Amino acid sequence: MMRLFLLLFLLLPGAAQAQGLPALTLTEGDGGTTYSLSLQIVALMTALTVLPSILLGMTAFTRIIIVLSILRQALGTQQTPPNQVLVALALFLTFFIMQPTLTEVYDNALSPYLDGQLAAEPAAAEATRIIKGFLIENTRSNDLLMFQKLAGDAPYADPQSVPLSVLLPAYMTSELKTAFQIGFLIYLPFLVIDMVVASILMALGMMMLSPMLVSLPLKLLLFVLVDGWAMTVGSLAATYGLGG
Repeated sequence: MMRLFLLLFLLLPGAAQAQGLPALTLTEGDGGTTYSLSLQIVALMTALTVLPSILLGMTAFTRIIIVLSILRQALGTQQTPPNQVLVALALFLTFFIMQPTLTEVYDNALSPYLDGQLAAEPAAAEATRIIKGFLIENTRSNDLLMFQKLAGDAPYADPQSVPLSVLLPAYMTSELKTAFQIGFLIYLPFLVIDMVVASILMALGMMMLSPMLVSLPLKLLLFVLVDGWAMTVGSLAATYGLGG
């Protein structure tokens, strides 16, 4: 993705000059390549268009939002908490989990580039290296091997030699699998409560009474007693190596 932005950096100045737009300029100097403010704004707007894809494909957001959605379904509370609350919680938790990686990207790539100490290409390469480290650490080796075979690539010499075109789908697949495994473990105790309540009501002959009317308060009570939200959020963060 960052290589694509660099390609846009290189192509836009020529197109701007051809259209008579001197504001989009690229200057070569001893300290590296300098981009005009207008060109940087164009690159920023381009980055914003792909920000949702980056959020979904290169962070912890996918795993978190799936687990929270399964938890709400297991509780049987319909649309409570609402989607906006779940998405907000997933976003804040994603920023918390990604903070060490983002801080490293800022300190080693973005800040030196903004200070003029590092050119654009080395800065992008360093940022890509850091992000790759996070992705590879949280990607199952069998998923990575599957996409490597699908791409027809030879075994990679080291983790940093894995291309993003292979790493990103492998990471997403691994995240989906992990999210559903966590969701299954969360769903299981609530399923037991539903089965017990349904069995008791059937034994009492109260077949006209919906088991959900009885099991829902019990599930909410159990969830509150065990401090379920803190436990769920803390467990999600721990799956990325935080707090350990």
